[in-house]
Amino acid sequence: MVATSQYTVTWHSEIADIPKEVWDALAQPLKTPFMEWEWLNNIEVSGSVGNRSGWQACHLSVKRDGEFVAMAPLYIKGHSYGEFVFDHQWADLSHRLGHEYYPKMVGMTPFTPAVGYRFLIDLSEDEMEICRLMVAAINQFCDRHQISGCNFLFVDSEWKEIMEQLGFSAWLHHGYIWGNENFETFDDYLAVFTSNQRKNIKRERKAVDKAGLQMKILAGDEIPDHYFPLIYRFYSSTCDKFFWGSKYLTKRFFSNLATTYRERVVLATAYTESDDQHPVGLSFCIRKDENMYGRYWGAFDEYDCLHFEACYYRPIQWAIANGIKRYDPGAGGKHKRRRGFPARANYSLHQFYQPRMQQILNAYIGEINEMEQAEIDAINQDMPFNKSEVQLDIS
Repeated sequence: MVATSQYTVTWHSEIADIPKEVWDALAQPLKTPFMEWEWLNNIEVSGSVGNRSGWQACHLSVKRDGEFVAMAPLYIKGHSYGEFVFDHQWADLSHRLGHEYYPKMVGMTPFTPAVGYRFLIDLSEDEMEICRLMVAAINQFCDRHQISGCNFLFVDSEWKEIMEQLGFSAWLHHGYIWGNENFETFDDYLAVFTSNQRKNIKRERKAVDKAGLQMKILAGDEIPDHYFPLIYRFYSSTCDKFFWGSKYLTKRFFSNLATTYRERVVLATAYTESDDQHPVGLSFCIRKDENMYGRYWGAFDEYDCLHFEACYYRPIQWAIANGIKRYDPGAGGKHKRRRGFPARANYSLHQFYQPRMQQILNAYIGEINEMEQAEIDAINQDMPFNKSEVQLDIS
């Protein structure tokens, strides 16, 4: 605990130290659902983070006159897995310079490449003053514990500007996000594509029908209790097939969602014609207000184009019908651009405590960001849209 003239700064090894109602009073007004207490607490109590995982919770809070006015989820990391901001080149550079890169401090929602991270600060406070206080506490903590740097990932764009004034360097990345351009039907969405791509999307959807599969969307209370541990089986099967070493979330995490976060869960489920009670594949999404996020998907057998139907087309169809304005389908981009997900910029923020590392970061980050912006522009110029008839907002 560190006390200033009127503020007290405290470090916490678990989010449960901070009352849920206090945390959510600041987190629930945000667009992102992944900064809310129930989601973060579930990650901890389910054993998805902890010393064995290489993610050690080290949250920061600020009190004024004994009342919480700010907090931030933070983690000490012994590796770079589960972040989706690939900093291995910085780790390699650090080692070449003769310095340890790990441990490092990371501010993000673990395993969640969704934009929206920021410090949670009471609106009655001076945001810049509180951010400066929290950064000073972070710097002091990292110096005392020989932590190489502090990194905030997938940050809120407005908060990014404040943190740049406090010495953090912004690193540009991109993700793929679908925007609802006032579509009223799925056919409106199809109309934005070139003729060839419209035919391709229709062919892919028909392939699912030809496989004898039926699709259903289940949201909130529509989801049976026994589906929640089943989500883990699909998630686990995909990790085992394609992403060795990436099974970050435990079975208990998904089971807990039934009682802690059900109202935000949306599932796109697939069934055979003979059994409409036991899905053979599904995608797992989280919704908050006008935003939806695709997190995981899996199938027990191989079905042609089911991935596209469960992860893109069926959620988009549901999003249009339910007032969703933006749909972030998750990490990766190989398949997304052809199906109407433009590249959109996002940022991480970085500060190294080794002077030579910080000097190199400052010298080259501008050039790195220019190259990334050029890639974003090239991707969006090559989208299969009918540009003569529609201009999509890809900002």
